[in-house]
Amino acid sequence: MAITFEGKEIETTPNGYLVDFNDWSEDLAKHMAAEEGIELTDRHWDLINYLRDQYINNGGKQPNTRTMIKEMSATWGEKIGSKDLYDLFPKDPSKQGGRISGLPESKRKGGY
Repeated sequence: MAITFEGKEIETTPNGYLVDFNDWSEDLAKHMAAEEGIELTDRHWDLINYLRDQYINNGGKQPNTRTMIKEMSATWGEKIGSKDLYDLFPKDPSKQGGRISGLPESKRKGGY
């Protein structure tokens, strides 16, 4: 599979994850999100940047939804629940959010 973006083909897995992490850009994320009916807000970007930071600076680990709730609660200065993250990425914050963040598909069961 591939995404056509800015006149070039960007290779993806059958589930829509980028094959090459380095193909990701903010503009590509906006394009991928728009294809899924999502307009990225500041909260989306907070979560995307958090997911990318964790992957890049934490040995390729990808946080589960529970961990994301704790981190975004701290970032946003309010207690949130899983519904708040699913409002951002309805097809699963860790999966859909990770895909739009340019991360590889998570194969974990459970998570850290």
